[in-house]
Amino acid sequence: MKVNIFTNDSRPFDDSRKIRLVEALKAEGIEITEPDNADIIVSFGGDGTFLRAARKFGPLGHILLGVNAGRLGYITAASADDFEAIAKALASGNFNVECRTMLKVDTSEDVGDAALVALNEVALLKRDSASMISSIVSLDGHDLATYVGDGLIISTPTGSTGYNLSVGGPILEPSAPIFVISPIAAHSLSLRPLVVADSSTISITTYSRSGSYLLSVDGESVTMPTESHISVGIAPFRLKVAYLPDYHFADVLRRKLLWGVDKR
Repeated sequence: MKVNIFTNDSRPFDDSRKIRLVEALKAEGIEITEPDNADIIVSFGGDGTFLRAARKFGPLGHILLGVNAGRLGYITAASADDFEAIAKALASGNFNVECRTMLKVDTSEDVGDAALVALNEVALLKRDSASMISSIVSLDGHDLATYVGDGLIISTPTGSTGYNLSVGGPILEPSAPIFVISPIAAHSLSLRPLVVADSSTISITTYSRSGSYLLSVDGESVTMPTESHISVGIAPFRLKVAYLPDYHFADVLRRKLLWGVDKR
């Protein structure tokens, strides 16, 4: 077994935990190597680090294991303090691999080197002004609605517990073949989150009195001119995510969102 450890260099974590993880891996006969030679990429950090790893390695077909060294760590599979369990699972092959849907964005504008694939969500957001934005949305070529407000989120099932949840969108089971379109502070009370098949193509043209708006892909934003067009659909690949044997989505909801906890 060969492993590469991916970290976010701009936000260093406790080096002692990373050293202990590396030592535990080596003790089980696991080789630490470069990404091109690795059987599994271990993302060591928080959810943001995992999302960057997903966009970087997902299109290449790598298996990705998330080790949480940050705060919430909702989409990471294991804690940085479980280094011995992680090492034993990888060495023995005693882990599960789930395939997660990702989003792909096509745009009418040149956005440079921006990676327009997302594991969590694609969001259209107003700039730092009081002006709302208007997003004209069509679904598979059919007019759907004009969303007027602070913005719009298109979320995957994996990302449904992120930005989507904070604006009142539904939680989706990770393997469900669906996306959800959720408005942000909609100007009309009739506009509600909408669940659509992940085979759908969502086309959006956005207008803003400020002359521009933000296109956010898993939290990384680029500025878009008003009247620009984007198209969002399923990516032509799925992210392979490794989980330890005791992982289950229901357990994550109970542990991270405190479902089933009596706060009295």
